[in-house]
Amino acid sequence: MSVHGGSEELKADVRERGAGGQAIDRRLFMLLHVFSGCADPKPLVSALEVSRLEAVLYDDVNDPRGVGLLAVSEDPTAFVGAYRELLNTDPFAGLVLRSELTMLGRTYSSGFEQDLDEWLFRRPRRTVLNPAWPWAIWYPLRRTGAFGRLSPKEQGEIIREHSILGRAYGDADFAHDVRLACHGLDVHDNDFVIGLIGRELHPLSHLVQTMRKTIQTSQYLQTLGPFFVGHVRWQSAGAR
Repeated sequence: MSVHGGSEELKADVRERGAGGQAIDRRLFMLLHVFSGCADPKPLVSALEVSRLEAVLYDDVNDPRGVGLLAVSEDPTAFVGAYRELLNTDPFAGLVLRSELTMLGRTYSSGFEQDLDEWLFRRPRRTVLNPAWPWAIWYPLRRTGAFGRLSPKEQGEIIREHSILGRAYGDADFAHDVRLACHGLDVHDNDFVIGLIGRELHPLSHLVQTMRKTIQTSQYLQTLGPFFVGHVRWQSAGAR
């Protein structure tokens, strides 16, 4: 698609781009639904196993009758197809949806990734479906308008601070992140959905605490949260 304005021509390109001229017109979508009113998760596990859908079922740490269902798909129509059908039949149909905790996002590239397929598809799947990392904290965030007015160089320096932290916690096997863009997808107009996944809960909380001191969090975030804290009850086996 191109847009003409005087002597200028704007060509829209929605492909994900990486280093060395890589370009992919695909990305991975993740959708988190959180429910209350679940006294026994075992029927949910049975329904998910029969469905053969790519997903993670969490026990909600902050709600003794709560569960979270993370759905994973390259095709977002699955969320209004097979996943929707699953949620509208027993045992999911009897649960109470906590819509304030619904999060939907897509993997994205920054243009510097050495292996675009790894970054967009393999790494996120391995992270959320790894049985060795059962703890998860999911939350949305929205940056201030002031961040968008910064130069690309200034934005890069601010984002790099977060990247260095994330890499340090990941290298130590303390926390592994999933970063999803949700522009126009989130009912509250958030920009990103973040998943922190790991072996234990404390390091995930510690990373959030450490990020409070960064320039992005302390100066350029308009909203952060709400937070969903979960422990894996069941995972599909697609990425093991």
